[in-house]
Amino acid sequence: MTENVTPADAPQTMLLTVVLRHDQSNNLDAFQERLKAVEWWERFPPEGVKVVSWTVAMGFGQIVTLELPPHLLPVVNVELERSAWGVFRTECYPTYDFVPVHARIRERVRQGGK
Repeated sequence: MTENVTPADAPQTMLLTVVLRHDQSNNLDAFQERLKAVEWWERFPPEGVKVVSWTVAMGFGQIVTLELPPHLLPVVNVELERSAWGVFRTECYPTYDFVPVHARIRERVRQGGK
């Protein structure tokens, strides 16, 4: 059963998980030079976007979870295209915090529900 969310209840921000897969045809020095040249460290994430977590997974790449107002989604997209492409293969997934949902389901099940 899904919960109904009215526009008034809708969150003012969204979460976006960005997977930055390493391009293993280049070494660290080569891609650090590229990131510096495109001002990656100054420009990402764009203003108004908060980093919730940024994890490096060895042999895989980086996993960045961002919190942003939905209207900044195109800004994040353009910045990834502008500065991450050529260094990373990017994947983006709208996400949400499941912890409070888990707690509600757990309590509902404890009370005999589904």
